[in-house]
Amino acid sequence: MEAKLRQALQRAEEVSRELTDPDLAKDPARLSALGREHSRLAPIVRLGQQYLQAQAELIQGKELLASDDPEMVALAQADVDRLSDDLTRLEPLLEDLLVPRDPLEDRSAIVEIRAGTGGDEAALFAAELLRMYTRYAERHGLRVEPLSVSDAALGGIKEAIVAIKGTDAYGMFRRESGVHRVQRVPATEGAGRIHTSAATVAVLPEAEEVDVKIEPGDLRIDVYRSSGPGGQSVNTTDSAVRITHLPSGIVVSQQDQKSQLQNKIKAMEVLRARLLDKMISDQESARARDRRAMVGTGDRSAKIRTYNFPQSRVTDHRINLSVHNLAEIMDGRLDEMVKALRLASREEAGGT
Repeated sequence: MEAKLRQALQRAEEVSRELTDPDLAKDPARLSALGREHSRLAPIVRLGQQYLQAQAELIQGKELLASDDPEMVALAQADVDRLSDDLTRLEPLLEDLLVPRDPLEDRSAIVEIRAGTGGDEAALFAAELLRMYTRYAERHGLRVEPLSVSDAALGGIKEAIVAIKGTDAYGMFRRESGVHRVQRVPATEGAGRIHTSAATVAVLPEAEEVDVKIEPGDLRIDVYRSSGPGGQSVNTTDSAVRITHLPSGIVVSQQDQKSQLQNKIKAMEVLRARLLDKMISDQESARARDRRAMVGTGDRSAKIRTYNFPQSRVTDHRINLSVHNLAEIMDGRLDEMVKALRLASREEAGGT
């Protein structure tokens, strides 16, 4: 571990030097990448310096144990015990931080939530998932920026697309991709029967312009009037935008912003994210990494988690983990689940 730590500390120094280069402002993509790397390395630097200092002091303390002065020996033993405890505490924290990770994890994320089977109940559950993720993001200092929300009856949503901005956002949310199933008595159910409904979640890494090259000739851009629930017109101008990427067939619509230009910018952000996600998926298929996809990227065609309200139980089927704190989970306290999924992902990848 110590060799990896020293390599990380050396890299942190290199990144800090590069960030002071005045010419870096001419390369926004490089500046953004270095900024994310600097943020990721910062806790390693902080804990690593504490670890190396404690290690050096421990060596000095052990040397003093050979003193002929009993009082000096007693003080040295107290220091040795304290420093040994510090090293024992710091070592697993550093080992976790030093595990090689996908550089995409440091990026912001695009989260898409859609109501699945279950009608109004599925739409209500989709809205609750959106609130859960919003609370979780806010607890970790991330910013949630709605890109597109399609409302449904009773306060539910048919579809919501949000950008979650901040370092490690994609790393925290990427394993939420898949089918989320809920079992409970719907508010509309008079007989008290338990229903099963579902919503789907797709999490994409935020793409930069350098990640995917989009030729203007590959796009068909249509404009139309935005509409509210039930088709009600909410705009008298053609501000809504639909962008079709002709080579891939991916279609993105955006109508939540006030101007056509704003809607086009947001639609392009989602389009880039979907194209990057497609590129990554194609690469993983080519490399026969389906085994890792179960935990790593999330198989979106499979049920990944069940929320059982009568038993206050949440079960993640990929890692066979059940917790009985459903109310806390729905309030955005997902740390235990996310940590377990990350650990399982690393183990599935062979500890890398």
